[in-house]
Amino acid sequence: MSKYCFNDILYVSDGRIRRADIVVEDEYIARITDKEEYSSLKDIAVGAKGTTDEAFTKDVDKMSDDGLCLLLPGVIDEHVHTREPGLTHKGDLTTETHAAAAGGVTSIMDMPNVVPQTTNLEALAERRALGAAHAFVNYSFYFGATNTNAHLLPQLDPTKVPAVKLFMGSSTGGMLVDRGEALRDVFASSPLPVMTHCEDSDIIARNLREAQARYGDDPAVVHHAEIRSREACVASSRLAARLAHETGARLHIAHVTTAEELSLADKNITLEACVPHLLFTDEDYATLGTRIKCNPAVKTAADRSALRAALSDGLITTVATDHAPHLLSEKEGGCRRAASGMPMVQFSLPAMLELMEEDVLSVERLVDLMCHRPAMLFDIRDRGFVREGMKADLTIVQRQRWTLTAEKVVSRCAWSPLEGRTLTWQVAQTYCNGRLIFDRGVFAKDNIHAQELTFRA
Repeated sequence: MSKYCFNDILYVSDGRIRRADIVVEDEYIARITDKEEYSSLKDIAVGAKGTTDEAFTKDVDKMSDDGLCLLLPGVIDEHVHTREPGLTHKGDLTTETHAAAAGGVTSIMDMPNVVPQTTNLEALAERRALGAAHAFVNYSFYFGATNTNAHLLPQLDPTKVPAVKLFMGSSTGGMLVDRGEALRDVFASSPLPVMTHCEDSDIIARNLREAQARYGDDPAVVHHAEIRSREACVASSRLAARLAHETGARLHIAHVTTAEELSLADKNITLEACVPHLLFTDEDYATLGTRIKCNPAVKTAADRSALRAALSDGLITTVATDHAPHLLSEKEGGCRRAASGMPMVQFSLPAMLELMEEDVLSVERLVDLMCHRPAMLFDIRDRGFVREGMKADLTIVQRQRWTLTAEKVVSRCAWSPLEGRTLTWQVAQTYCNGRLIFDRGVFAKDNIHAQELTFRA
């Protein structure tokens, strides 16, 4: 049995910042002895110490010499594309889950638009086997809806599959479900939450034709948000909300990008914001070009402000990344030719902590959005909180300024849209199921700690 203790460590969980001794035994948090509570990080002197007894290689006391250290629940990223199988020249389960670990992410939920697509039970079983063999952090896989597979949805094991992913707009992988009856069948048949990518393909096709008539076959990326427009997002999200209300399905709308979509949130409809849409606006195309091209497109500064406000007012339920690695060579071109998507899983937590530094949200709310709420929304067993009896999925972050360079990128694609930015917080250590798997740039040598996520049926 392994056992160690974080002594006098500052931790954030359940809406509170506390100093405590935390004992980990094997995979679990065995005991928490709280000592003191703080109303905010501003109440804590920079340089406050936290130490570990019988730790693996480095203790938190040594790490905190240059700045405040916090222990957080491991991040649960509910929206990741690892690209395995079939697209592994961009990334795979091994490379992208190592990137996750380097970013304090201890659980990922992987999307179905791979090759072959995860749209039948055999493909799902294959991906679960790949996860067991290759994942470096905890993992699970969505099942993808198509125009013809709604009859399979009742056969899904709700303890192993988090949700059904439904592309209501054309995106990477060609999994568009665009027939009215098929859409309704997905919502009516799914025993699991339905997670939607909402963009109206007819509106997008019309906008692309108009842009090509004005700007040529491959319009410059500055026109991306005109083509994949707010109108396309709002129309599709409203349709999804209507179908959810009519069928009683649980709906989770992925990567909302507009202020208008925020009004759709209710007791049965939840909204996900993705880190790129919280960081960038359409004005950033001038400097970052296709590096920030994603679907749905980043929108206006006003939309970004609305999304940021919704982090704290309860309209946004979860924050994820839509981590989507592409080679830089695949990002060449404009609106039609350049691939859409960006790698974000390694740097989502530092980026969100930067928004905390800018008073966009509190650290307690950050932990709620990136750890607690994903666990609660998908009914993940034993994860997402720093509590006695929970799995010891933990990350230690340190307040120490650093500059993000390409050399620090772990993803196979080897680039980040955040290159050149100086960030205030960095991930120092990541623990998965009680094991130290990332320690200041050094990874554990194997993946025996990684586990498949399980869900309460």
